[in-house]
Amino acid sequence: MSTVNKISKKANYYTERYRPQFHYSPQKNWMNDPNGMVFYRDEYHLFYQYHPEGSEWGPMHWGHAISKNMVDWEHYPIALEPDALGMIFSGSAVVDWNDTTGFFGGKEGLVAVFTHHSKEEVQSQSIAYSNDKGRTWIKYNGNPVIPNEGIKDFRDPKVFWHNETNEWKMVIAAGQKVMLYSSPNLKEWTYLSDFGANEGAHGGVWECPDLFRLPVDGNIHQQKWVLQVDLGDGAIAGGSGSQYFIGDFDGTTFVNENKPSETLWVDYGRDFYAAQSFSDVLKEDGRRICMAWMSNWRYANKVPTTPWRSAMSIPREMELRQNDNGNIKLFQKPITELQTLRQSKVNISNEFVNGDKNVLANQEEDVFEIVAEIENLSAVEFGFKVRKSSLNKEETIVGYNFNKEELFINRENSGENSFSEEFSGRHAVKLTSSKESIRLHLFIDKSSVELFFNDGEVVMTDLIFPKEDSKELELYVIDGEVKVISLEVYSLRSIWNEQR
Repeated sequence: MSTVNKISKKANYYTERYRPQFHYSPQKNWMNDPNGMVFYRDEYHLFYQYHPEGSEWGPMHWGHAISKNMVDWEHYPIALEPDALGMIFSGSAVVDWNDTTGFFGGKEGLVAVFTHHSKEEVQSQSIAYSNDKGRTWIKYNGNPVIPNEGIKDFRDPKVFWHNETNEWKMVIAAGQKVMLYSSPNLKEWTYLSDFGANEGAHGGVWECPDLFRLPVDGNIHQQKWVLQVDLGDGAIAGGSGSQYFIGDFDGTTFVNENKPSETLWVDYGRDFYAAQSFSDVLKEDGRRICMAWMSNWRYANKVPTTPWRSAMSIPREMELRQNDNGNIKLFQKPITELQTLRQSKVNISNEFVNGDKNVLANQEEDVFEIVAEIENLSAVEFGFKVRKSSLNKEETIVGYNFNKEELFINRENSGENSFSEEFSGRHAVKLTSSKESIRLHLFIDKSSVELFFNDGEVVMTDLIFPKEDSKELELYVIDGEVKVISLEVYSLRSIWNEQR
């Protein structure tokens, strides 16, 4: 039986240049989509697309990590390896509580549902099961459970239990639409319907769908279904990205409540893709929590990291709320468990700031969190310059321009960018805030920025690759004055001081 890949505590463990300190990354080699995210017996399982023999995309396996809190992760051995049916592409995992599969002798266990990708590039859907809390997996001898009927891109099954029809449901990406299936036992599937051929964004092939129900403004008596689906190109910031639809699902058909031409984006940055949510989070918890791959297919194989390539986003709680215009939108906020990372703290409140001084001039941070509420008095623009170096002339700018009503991240001078002409740039979203103050919540790691605007109404995720000594921090104001209602800066501990 495989055992955890235990590593003795080392002072230099996970300290390579650009190595994320509180985002999950593999010890070495290539990683992309999160897979099989499931909560079972007090453990969160994160599986992921993994190439164990190289730092670029290659023969896909399922890597594996486990956490008690979605913050501190343990590496586990590879869960699923390629076989005669092909490589192991993306998919999901569920707890078969009532042993509908018959795999567990009347008890419960974990079932993974994934795409097999053959040498002939034919994609079909298969399953595997685990009797030991996800440590080892047995592939079903009747695979594939859904053969391919001539669809070129037919992958990434997301499975969930639907109480109203007492059946399993699957949503799967098929070209530039999704297809829905049902099953009583995860082994025999019936096609139900499809959605999306003429709705949303279609700049590239659709991938990694997810379908779940959320209350609106916390009201369990008013619920909507969210269909999240990514596209390989043509996203809002260029390249790959994540969109979503809000509507109703009756167990057979998903109906979009917005205009087919309207596109809603999960994230307005350039490095948030293949988002998936955890299955089987406890009912008493009630949260819908997702993670995504922090990269973009336009340069993912080229980012300047070694011996690993890629990291996951922080876990985010997904909510539906009515925004200032009365429209129902997806809001996202960092999970509260991330507060366990906080160490030293800077606190500024009720201070008036203009362009004459930097109230954070004495702060040097490279792994940190900012929580700010700012009231504009007369400024044209304000924001934060992070991972800055006056000597190296590096900085990443996170700001809001009041004249343009535009939120943005500018990484034109954020550090190393020569690996791809597609990387350098400024990513922005036009939005109006009717609130008297603006709230910005930022998470800065060694090679990433995640921005949550006004309680997560808009989120932006971007990679950056600054020099190690680029640690200056600035609150900047252009042409006017702002009032800092509150500003907290936390340094964050590493989750990799030792193998947990």
